[in-house]
Amino acid sequence: MNQAELHRYLVSKEPKIDDAQQLKTYFDLRLATNLSLIKSLFFSLYNEKEYVDQFYVLIDQIETLYGQRSLALQQQDIERLRAGNWYQSEQMVGMQLYVDRFNKNISGLNEKLPYFKDLGINFLHLMPVTNRPAGENDGGYAVNSYHEIDPRYGTKDEFVALTKNARKKGIFLMLDFVVNHTSDEFEWAKKAKAGNAKYQGYYYTYPTRHIPDEFEKTLPEIFPQSAPGNFTYNKEMEKWVMTCFNHYQWDLNYRNPEVFIEMLANLMSLANLGVDVIRFDALAFLWKKLGTQSQNLPEAHALISLFRMCLQVIAPGVILLAEAIVAPRNILKYFGEGMLEGNECEIAYNASLMALLWNSIATKQASLMLKSLTEIPTKPKDATWINYIRCHDDIGLGYDDNFIASMGWDPRAHKEFLLNYYCGKLAWSPAKGLMFMYNPKNGDGRITGSAASLLGLETALAQNNKNIIEYAIAKILMMHGIILTIGGIPMIYAGDEIGTLNDYTFEQDADHVNDNRWVNRPLQDWNTISKLNKTPDSPPTIIFKGLKNMIRIRKDHTVFKDTNNLKIYGCPNPHIFVYKRTEGERNIYILSNFNEVTEKLDIGWLHSIGIQTGKTTIDLLTDHPLELINNELPLKPFQQLWIKNS
Repeated sequence: MNQAELHRYLVSKEPKIDDAQQLKTYFDLRLATNLSLIKSLFFSLYNEKEYVDQFYVLIDQIETLYGQRSLALQQQDIERLRAGNWYQSEQMVGMQLYVDRFNKNISGLNEKLPYFKDLGINFLHLMPVTNRPAGENDGGYAVNSYHEIDPRYGTKDEFVALTKNARKKGIFLMLDFVVNHTSDEFEWAKKAKAGNAKYQGYYYTYPTRHIPDEFEKTLPEIFPQSAPGNFTYNKEMEKWVMTCFNHYQWDLNYRNPEVFIEMLANLMSLANLGVDVIRFDALAFLWKKLGTQSQNLPEAHALISLFRMCLQVIAPGVILLAEAIVAPRNILKYFGEGMLEGNECEIAYNASLMALLWNSIATKQASLMLKSLTEIPTKPKDATWINYIRCHDDIGLGYDDNFIASMGWDPRAHKEFLLNYYCGKLAWSPAKGLMFMYNPKNGDGRITGSAASLLGLETALAQNNKNIIEYAIAKILMMHGIILTIGGIPMIYAGDEIGTLNDYTFEQDADHVNDNRWVNRPLQDWNTISKLNKTPDSPPTIIFKGLKNMIRIRKDHTVFKDTNNLKIYGCPNPHIFVYKRTEGERNIYILSNFNEVTEKLDIGWLHSIGIQTGKTTIDLLTDHPLELINNELPLKPFQQLWIKNS
């Protein structure tokens, strides 16, 4: 039982909670329920004798922040509590997008809400829209403000209008909380550069290279090509400042409790705009410690849980997503472990599944995915994943080397093969991707490119090869079919729903030329979208209608609600990935062929896992019965089946 369940129990005792006094009473109850945990977490990070006064400041801050939340959002918080784990619903289907690249600005996005309804999308992850530096700003992840809207996107009033309109249409919104760092133009950084010792203490600043050099012995480089090292010298302060990402992104010093208290206020300023889910960016890096990699430390987990316990008191209808692109077993820790199980983040990116899917495309086998997913412990029952194949960022190859070695593969050689496959170094590969941040010291590298280009559509269209075009479309739909059915919230990257190809115009943009991730950040192609009904045989139309059909089927079957009701099967054919979703007596089996030739499954094996083969067993995607040939079920190249025993 986690703390959220206790809060749900409290509101279940009262049939109606809507006036300000009642809402305040339930705030007081939530504070009382979480207070002991907040105290324990706070003093696990900050020495009690030294920081007891700051603890009382925090408690006062929590009450102040609650008072700043609108009555409408306070009422919504109660409704969300009553709804239980609403984020695990089969109705949740997401899309990630850049507001300006999708349709100019916030008002333009507001106009396009019917587009999402048509496709079946009801959850939007909007890339950063708050103030950031001009020029290089890491796509908005260099923060000048946590709540002021950047004028290029519109105004705060326009954003609040968007959130209200979205709520009316049943659309949830997610924004990023850049919790690890600010820009060097943030108000605290400006005061630090002006010589204010208090604000210099909000960051990791040092007068000499002694401590930075000690940190560098164990800190990895995030951007070894564009931002080598982890410290930047600031002439105004005459000090070195920790900058693990880019020289203009200063890491916050959470060893200082004042930083946490002020960042909690910044978190709430974001939530009070009407945001439903807050994505904690780069949260694995939050706590820095000499002699370690300063990633995934126990103190970071305690800090995240402290944020969660305070947020749960102030705004229990708002939940957290962990952006932790780390090793599979480490990702699970961001849901909380031990006493904190279920009390850290409600949602996490399923980065492991994403990377494994791309591995399966390149190797044409599901073997590594099968081994990795079946040997990782089950997530907590109150947690869920965001499943995705592409996002705004690069593709990291964060596989467990032990799993790779157990397959008989050399981990470094296998990583090199994948980089070569996707980045144009193998003549036979149809993938069109770019290498990102290759580190020759250890062979690490990442991959950029749109889903369609990485899956061969760009190559196929250039060759005007009908068969290869069909293969590429089948791969695109198969990959999305898996994230729609495997358990969690599917997140489609804007443009992938119409098979958008790589955008190479970033090479002519001075602000983007050094960051090839912009190859996968194109403008939304509304011209193509306007022609979808007029071009039924075009790849964009086939992909759009295929996705729309899969989303509809997902929403029609409560078996796809995420209740840890997933069973993955060890398939005798290594090219086919098989799993089952179960609800009571109802089962739906998902079969995916990762090979470019037809693969078969024997009727005996199908029966052994519960798949019947009579005329009443249908593929939900086509609404046709299964067709066996010589007591074998054939799966065409990159075909996927959603099998239901009627």
